[in-house]
Amino acid sequence: MKPRIHPVSRPVVFRDRAAGAAFLTRSTADADERVMWEDGRSYPVIDVETSSASHPFYTGTKQVLDTAGRIERFNRRYGGAAPDGS
Repeated sequence: MKPRIHPVSRPVVFRDRAAGAAFLTRSTADADERVMWEDGRSYPVIDVETSSASHPFYTGTKQVLDTAGRIERFNRRYGGAAPDGS
């Protein structure tokens, strides 16, 4: 590897505000705010909106879509069945 061309990687805490979870990992990101971690050391902290602790894909929660209501709204707006092209 060439010297001085790669960004510096350091331990950083990513904090998910929605789930109240925090993850210590390595990153090239840096922050002014710091937090004390479980090991007694202070690390930069970056707040994120969504992580694996709060994302529906990872938590198993699903958002139910009203597909029947969407179809009815489409039929009202565009007059029922689509033309068959003949």
